[in-house]
Amino acid sequence: MKAPGFALFECAIGRCGIAWNGDGVLALSLPEARDAALRNRLLARCPDAEERPPPRDIARAIRNVERLLRGENVSFDDLTLVMDGLPPFYRRVYDAARKIPPGKTLSYGEVAKLLGSPGSARAVGQALGKNPFPIVVPCHRVLAANGKLGGFSADGGVQTKTRMLALEGVRTEPTIASDGLLFDADQAVTHLCSSDTRLARSIRKAGPFALELKKTHSVFEALAEAIVYQQLTGKAAATIYGRVREACAPGRKAVTAADVVRTSPAKLRAAGLSQAKMLALKDLAKKTVARELPTLAQLQKMQDADIVENLTRVRGVGEWTVQMLLIFRLGRPDVLPTADYGVRKGFQRLFGTPELPSPKELEARAARWSPYRSVASWYLWRVLDTATV
Repeated sequence: MKAPGFALFECAIGRCGIAWNGDGVLALSLPEARDAALRNRLLARCPDAEERPPPRDIARAIRNVERLLRGENVSFDDLTLVMDGLPPFYRRVYDAARKIPPGKTLSYGEVAKLLGSPGSARAVGQALGKNPFPIVVPCHRVLAANGKLGGFSADGGVQTKTRMLALEGVRTEPTIASDGLLFDADQAVTHLCSSDTRLARSIRKAGPFALELKKTHSVFEALAEAIVYQQLTGKAAATIYGRVREACAPGRKAVTAADVVRTSPAKLRAAGLSQAKMLALKDLAKKTVARELPTLAQLQKMQDADIVENLTRVRGVGEWTVQMLLIFRLGRPDVLPTADYGVRKGFQRLFGTPELPSPKELEARAARWSPYRSVASWYLWRVLDTATV
């Protein structure tokens, strides 16, 4: 028998992936920040799959996904989904969700009632959180109580869910929790504990998720501080950042991009900035004044991958710096900083690997943590804190 196959393809929301065998579709994945992460998610479901051109019926399914996400009316009723190994309850949930037409939504509780189990709304949410066939099984059309968006298993989380619903004519407003996060922390922890028993033990040891978002008034302010703080202790960086503010805007608490543009390189260097950081801060200020960077309000509506692409155009701002902004400033749920030493070291200690994991190894394990890889990363940092203590 021919090995299962998989392929990546472009559509209105980004680059997606699909896996299949001779019986039908094994998995469908929504966009990730990188193709490698997308492939890892597919391979987590179908370890033996080989990347190759899709056969005729799968190619037709891909075209239908593309058409649906262009706003066309498309049916997947004739598409066979291979649900071998999935719990019977999950299969019932997916069958019920497939009957929700484009432009319509149901709550988790309403789906539970359709299944004859009115008290199983949480279980319905868990099943849809592990949905291996998004779009075909339209979990984006199932909302939390009172029309709240809830979580979503895709890069960008609720932003992707909002975008998919908007393509179908459903207008929603993302729900921001009182702590500023764009997701339910309790739901995230429940998902992580149920999907990874090893991580679950660490979560129970570390206690409740307690990430505190750091407020910022602008993208410039967040990135300027990040540039100054790179590779310095918090105390030393705070001192230098205070000197930069005083050099650029004497007597004021906040410094603007225009202030930095007007300040001479010599003054910035005298404040304690290295040559590289001075040039990076100048480039950030110049691009901000020229309106080449998105505003904070615009960032709130953008996908994670698009934010990384936009902000890493600034000199001295790499992917890791933007990922920290996504987690600690914007409260994004599904960011995995694979280059972060603390995350990698925490992973090594938790899983007992002889060496620090490579980004590929980290992404492979993290496929099961999605759509809450930011939360998993936070707990990996706690593993390192505990070990240090």
